[in-house]
Amino acid sequence: MVRLNRIYTRTGDDGSSGLATGERRFKDDLRFEAIGGVDETNAAIGVARLSIGDYPDLDLMLGAIQNDLFDLGADLATPARGAASETGTGTEPLRILPTQVERLEKEIDYLNRGLAPLTSFVLPGGSSAAAHLHVARAVCRRAERAAVRLARTTGEQVNPDAVRYLNRLSDFLFVASRWANDLGGRDVIWVPGQNREYRD
Repeated sequence: MVRLNRIYTRTGDDGSSGLATGERRFKDDLRFEAIGGVDETNAAIGVARLSIGDYPDLDLMLGAIQNDLFDLGADLATPARGAASETGTGTEPLRILPTQVERLEKEIDYLNRGLAPLTSFVLPGGSSAAAHLHVARAVCRRAERAAVRLARTTGEQVNPDAVRYLNRLSDFLFVASRWANDLGGRDVIWVPGQNREYRD
């Protein structure tokens, strides 16, 4: 059970913050960078959902993803210690599971089924929903890079399924942006070198 009775505690005034284990680290620590990237991704998806409009299936998927991202943040906030209980509360830590990654893959396949084939990369845009989903995709990639940096840091442990989830989520958001562009009909296609020659 999460209880937030007080919003400010003053405990972070020294530039530190607490992990779920009770350990305190400075707020520019790589682990907090990754957690913050996941939080930014969640916020960007929340904004994108405001533009989804006539796509209730997609909105349901995005709502489930937002909940998953809180799970993922909790996962990152609880570094593995190898003990049965790592939270300090006597409960098992919340971890991203392979089934959550698999659900994303199935949803990507569902959304991708009716899309027109791509002959080039697409530019962010076409519709408001698609543009917002592209922003969320780019933010998600940044979160993934932070999680990978953390995982590659000596002495740090990161759940591999958390990294897999972020990688798959950026794919989902790309496909979802095309789906929200009338199944790709409103995609803005990149034309390589289109503006290299100046014309007065």
